[in-house]
Amino acid sequence: MKTNLKSKLWTGLIVLTAFVGLNVNQAAAQDVAPTETTTLKQGEKAPDFTLMDQNGKPFKLAKYLGKKKVVIFFYPKDESPVCTKEACAFRDAYAKYNDANALVIGINNGTVASHKAFATKEHLPFTLLSDPENKVLNSYGVKEQAFGEMKVSGRETFVIGLDGNVAYSFRDFMKGDEHSKQVLSYLTSK
Repeated sequence: MKTNLKSKLWTGLIVLTAFVGLNVNQAAAQDVAPTETTTLKQGEKAPDFTLMDQNGKPFKLAKYLGKKKVVIFFYPKDESPVCTKEACAFRDAYAKYNDANALVIGINNGTVASHKAFATKEHLPFTLLSDPENKVLNSYGVKEQAFGEMKVSGRETFVIGLDGNVAYSFRDFMKGDEHSKQVLSYLTSK
């Protein structure tokens, strides 16, 4: 019951935010007060990690470096309106990511079970990883977004090149579906 109420409050906050016209564009999103870490910049080494995927299996980033470009999108919550648009945009363009030799991964602090349900419901063909303590999110320097006293994890996407370094990043909290468009534009321009 407590989780259901929390979910409804969170969803209500997103709807209210959209209703009042809060539109955080890329420039404004970069003005969000920094947390203890700073966002990784182009050319910096991507931190390695191992997290559990939606099937309860360990996923190690190092296994894919040098073999594929890796697109990592950090998103706040499974099944919230903006996050669903974002995940579905990556899903709908999934064949284009394969053509670009890119592996798509979504990460947030949701549980393995929550990720499994989200992936099943939305027919997501890519990996969702559970980062319960936000350790990976923090190691990448993803900023939190504040709504009054409530804070939610940020929304930022990174492209890790074959060399293991950040090749590109995009941040926009309210335009989840824009992440896939911007990343594809970057990947197809190379």
